[in-house]
Amino acid sequence: MSPPSPLRRYNNLLHEQNAWDFTGTPYVPVYVKLPLGIINMECELVDPDGLRKQLETLKSIDVDGVMVDTWWGIVEANDPQQYNWKGYKQLFSIVRELGLRLQVVMSFHESRDDDVCIPLPKWIIEIGKENPDIYFTDRHGNRNTECLTWGIDEEPVLRGRTAVQVYFEYMQSFRDEFSELFNTRSISKIQIGLGACGELRYPSNPAKRGWKYPGIGEFQCYDKYLRKCLEEAAKAIGLPKWGNPPEGAGSYNSQPVETDFFCYHGEYRTPYGRFFLKWYSQYLIDHGDRVLAKAKLAFGDVPLSVKLLGMYWWYESASHAPELTAGYYNWANRDGYAPIVSMLKRHEATLNFACAEHYIVWPTDVDPEGLFWQVLNAAWDANIPVASENALPCYELNGSNGYNKLLEHAKPRNFPVPRHISAFNYVGFNQALLEQVNFREFRRFVKRMHGEAVQYEDLLN
Repeated sequence: MSPPSPLRRYNNLLHEQNAWDFTGTPYVPVYVKLPLGIINMECELVDPDGLRKQLETLKSIDVDGVMVDTWWGIVEANDPQQYNWKGYKQLFSIVRELGLRLQVVMSFHESRDDDVCIPLPKWIIEIGKENPDIYFTDRHGNRNTECLTWGIDEEPVLRGRTAVQVYFEYMQSFRDEFSELFNTRSISKIQIGLGACGELRYPSNPAKRGWKYPGIGEFQCYDKYLRKCLEEAAKAIGLPKWGNPPEGAGSYNSQPVETDFFCYHGEYRTPYGRFFLKWYSQYLIDHGDRVLAKAKLAFGDVPLSVKLLGMYWWYESASHAPELTAGYYNWANRDGYAPIVSMLKRHEATLNFACAEHYIVWPTDVDPEGLFWQVLNAAWDANIPVASENALPCYELNGSNGYNKLLEHAKPRNFPVPRHISAFNYVGFNQALLEQVNFREFRRFVKRMHGEAVQYEDLLN
């Protein structure tokens, strides 16, 4: 059989396009998140010429800007208060020359992929060898070295400084080093890393501890600092026996029904369960509140954002166990996102929500759509901006369908009140995205995010 003629191919694509026509819809800026490894551990830009060519290609299709992680483990790697921004200066110079805007992430966590590992600063790791309670800890005593426990936010255990002081001085150093970017408004937003993977959540489902989907995860409050805070909270209400984390909450890969705490009539519904979950989730909110207050001092009127992760599995079960272990006190009879949104509103921060546009449907108690709209409605009801990002590169998952789902989330067309997200951050940028077929799909996606009509050449080239 001969291949379809260009005209027939165009007509087929046009039919698909008409079904998802976003011409004339609100303009949503698109930022591309740059990958790990562009800055090495000596804070050097690895391949300036190659990166410039890639950014020029993105600029050619009117991408609005790029999102860049600034890694604590690189910049303040060797000694406290000794900051090295060398590679970022070169990177930001190229971005500015090309007329792209910047979103910058303050990344206070460890990051790993198959090829790159960026640990916490060496001097932090040395402190952790002497005092492993600076890390989140599970009920077995396993330490998670991905980020620091919020229990030391106000404890001067980092060579005389609290964790919040360390974060604040890092942010101040960035502001001082790149004052010109602030003066020229080249930075459109700064995202503040607040926990595991830079997200405001406890590291409740670490793969390195054997967690696999759809496990419920484990509570992460067994370091001595959080244990002390829990004990004090229980004593304050006259019930010191409640000063311990729950028993019977299962393990990382348990299902809710297999546990005493999360099962249908489980302990999470009891007065003790409610007390513990309120304390656990409030500590998450208080951590965000403390660090964002310092970020406002450091960055002034530059908009801030905070990332939440969509823990969508077991969302249709009564307890919403994965959300609870992550610190989102959200279950069948309680909205756990409204208090988080209220805290973000105090700091005029955008909520950046990452929820899967492609997902695993087993077990049956999943509802990523329901979770997505619950979170966005909570933010929109409070009149705070919402940004979003993809979970996986769309070209790996039947590109057009993935992009269509992202557009549907960004600009819902059947919403009672007209709403749209404030920005979209594309995650998964690499050379494969720039290949002809993948790049054509991405270019169409950018145009539709911008509310532009897709032309004949955009469908065929």
